[in-house]
Amino acid sequence: MERFFLYDDVEDTKTRFVSFAGEKLRYDLAILQSGRFFGKVLVMDIQFGRFAIIGPDDVEEPGYLEHVYNRTEEETVELREYLRELLN
Repeated sequence: MERFFLYDDVEDTKTRFVSFAGEKLRYDLAILQSGRFFGKVLVMDIQFGRFAIIGPDDVEEPGYLEHVYNRTEEETVELREYLRELLN
């Protein structure tokens, strides 16, 4: 079978693994920085298997983190605070 690749690139990335316990939940994250994301980072929630490419504007978007990580507003408060620190 012939494949039509849109791209097949290899790129060095910087990966950071972060785990912290909040008042409601424990957060286990893998954060990948790459030139491919145009200043944003890929944030993977290892526990729940969900991920998103996130920038400072996304963190402030009402309901965005709740939707992406399938969590309640209360459950994303500490995650939002951490991502604000990380991205600023």
